[in-house]
Amino acid sequence: MTRVSITETNLRVRLAGEGPTVSRLVYGVWRLLDDPEGASVRRVLDKIHACLDCGITTFDHADIYGGYRCEETFGEALRASPGLREKIEIVTKCGIMLVDPARPENRIKHYDYSRRHIVSSVERSLRNLATDHLDVLLLHRPSPLLDPDEVAGTFERLRREGKVLHLGVSNFAPSQLEMLQSRLASRIVTNQVEVNPLRHDAFVDGTLDQCQRLGISPMAWSPTAGGRIFHGGGDVERRVRGALGELARKYAATPDAILFAWLLKHPSKMVPVLGTNRIDRIRTAASALAIELDLQDWFFLWTASTGWEVP
Repeated sequence: MTRVSITETNLRVRLAGEGPTVSRLVYGVWRLLDDPEGASVRRVLDKIHACLDCGITTFDHADIYGGYRCEETFGEALRASPGLREKIEIVTKCGIMLVDPARPENRIKHYDYSRRHIVSSVERSLRNLATDHLDVLLLHRPSPLLDPDEVAGTFERLRREGKVLHLGVSNFAPSQLEMLQSRLASRIVTNQVEVNPLRHDAFVDGTLDQCQRLGISPMAWSPTAGGRIFHGGGDVERRVRGALGELARKYAATPDAILFAWLLKHPSKMVPVLGTNRIDRIRTAASALAIELDLQDWFFLWTASTGWEVP
């Protein structure tokens, strides 16, 4: 069992060589409006400050979250607390077009990476989030109609204007990331993909290999599989829960801290995205930064998740 001191080294990571420095854990606002305690300015500020107290300074958004309302709710909190924006990094996404009352023009769910849409989405996000720049803009999902030259030209314009500092992608396969990167003058700084003990694809399909080869840190969304790891009734969930419980006792930690420590151990310098509305869970997740899992303990959880020992 190994405990490490929480220092600037394990609190921060640079997403790419010339990319932004972000916190080692990121707070995701996807469920911001689902908080049983509400989404008042005071409640949102309480969660932001709880994150900052734990060294979590990076916040992950998307234009569509909360029926296109989460960005604005978060922005209201920033407006109420002048100076807070300078203490945080903001990531947001664009490209998914939902059928939603907030977007009556959308007849069917689709993707849009036209110059016009990217620019209008960024402008709207800047207004909603009460900021003059986005630290990172992510393309939310790959589209079969994505034109890499149009996207590259649009990003370069937004970067020159100071509205978007860095570009990343989300849920892109390695070939899709390579294709877009071939048109960009600057480096794609991250690929945000689903990674957890119930979802191994990124470990074996070349996604994390590519991140290491290119020197970019991936972001891991849904690290708890939407809570299924702790509440699901399937055989895999029960095996993983049992392994997490055993390791939690060994490391005198909580099961969720062990889960995040498992992700943090990967050499790609993975950045897990938290999805909780509970302040106590923010704090226990942050305690993972002080845990260095033993090599065999990492494979103990891997084996529980796959159901068989490695070849």
